[in-house]
Amino acid sequence: MKHIPILLSAVVALSGCLSPVGDFRETVAASKRAVFPSLVYIRVVAEGSNGGKFEKMQASGSGVLVSEDGELLTNHHVVDRATRIRCQLTDGSSYDAKVIGKDKDLDVALLKLEAPEGTRFPAARLSERHLDIGEVVLAMGAPWGLARSVSMGIVSCNDRYLEDCGDYTLWYQTDAAISPGNSGGPLVDTHGEVVGLNARGNTQGAQGFTIPSPIVREVLPNLRTYGNAHWAWFGIDWQPLRDFEKDTAFAATEGVIVAGTDPQGPARAAGLEPNDRVTAIDGVSVTAIFREDIPALNRALALRPWDKAVRFDYVRNGVSASVTVTPQSKGDVEGKEVECKRWGFTAKEINRFDTPDLAFFAPEGGVFVSSVSWDGNADNAGMKAKDIVRKIGGKDVKDAAGLQALYDEALKNLDAVTQVGVDVLRKGKNVHLILNYRQDLDKED
Repeated sequence: MKHIPILLSAVVALSGCLSPVGDFRETVAASKRAVFPSLVYIRVVAEGSNGGKFEKMQASGSGVLVSEDGELLTNHHVVDRATRIRCQLTDGSSYDAKVIGKDKDLDVALLKLEAPEGTRFPAARLSERHLDIGEVVLAMGAPWGLARSVSMGIVSCNDRYLEDCGDYTLWYQTDAAISPGNSGGPLVDTHGEVVGLNARGNTQGAQGFTIPSPIVREVLPNLRTYGNAHWAWFGIDWQPLRDFEKDTAFAATEGVIVAGTDPQGPARAAGLEPNDRVTAIDGVSVTAIFREDIPALNRALALRPWDKAVRFDYVRNGVSASVTVTPQSKGDVEGKEVECKRWGFTAKEINRFDTPDLAFFAPEGGVFVSSVSWDGNADNAGMKAKDIVRKIGGKDVKDAAGLQALYDEALKNLDAVTQVGVDVLRKGKNVHLILNYRQDLDKED
């Protein structure tokens, strides 16, 4: 036991609070008291596709109140496809909530409690500062569906890059326990402010990852105004000058490399090419030495106004040049999904961000089979997941609404027609199928 005061003193020093152990304990307790009343336990009923049909499922997560009129923040994945959202506060009161805005890329959602007009709630403050490594933090939330939980740890990394986990943010890494159900809950510093939204953890809770609050603050106005992050899209992938993981390095010390451009994107249309080294954007020098520098660049570009041209200065084969690129709305990053229950499959719109492999074969868009009911009508016809549906009964299928209309029409004519031809594109090859839906196999089960 004689070593415990030494360890606690070390933690205090790391937190920036050089004070006796008793004072540190009070600091932690005060931080907890400042935010804990704003903690929200969230239960959702969501709808998802599985086995060729839509199914209801229940899940839980966490959130934090950020305004006295009942606005709260959580993760996008907590409320994704939710048909009902219920929230319980730490005082035991409960309310339904509606989605005001959400963004899948940043994994942030803004909700509003449906409370009687004039109801006031305890709101936490979103910090504007960036944390240092070693700062003491509290992770609050509802791990494993158990409401009102607090764990403590330190920030073990304040600029963690997670590949394919957010193009627009670096993460705080912490050893404060973040388990399933903690998603959307606040990470709190010793000043009693929310410094981030907990988003990723593991079953052991050993290392968790948090979206820094300054980044959340940047998109919060857009979530309120537009219902989404309102990202501008240039269609550019970047590569840093030094990438240890990929064992690549460029001789230059300034700029950032164009790794690729989207075939349908504004950058390619304007003339930017892979391996171009961009040195300035609208006259402001830009450099990305390491991959940790990329998310800030992506975010700065994405928060620019739509339809306003941006000048890129670049070097290609040793020759300097410039080009103007006018961004467009990024739009939805996931397509709409429909259920064709009698036919035995669900289908989803192709989206260049969500399904780039399918967008390669169908750059103009369309729909693909997202799930097939085992031994159902579609399965018996030979339909497979990821088939791109081109035509049904000789009629083009261009989007989810069009497919829904064809399906509804088929159900109205069951007495006359129970078979239809389906043209699909499978791994680049055209396949014609005959879908017989005379039997309602789902009902027979």
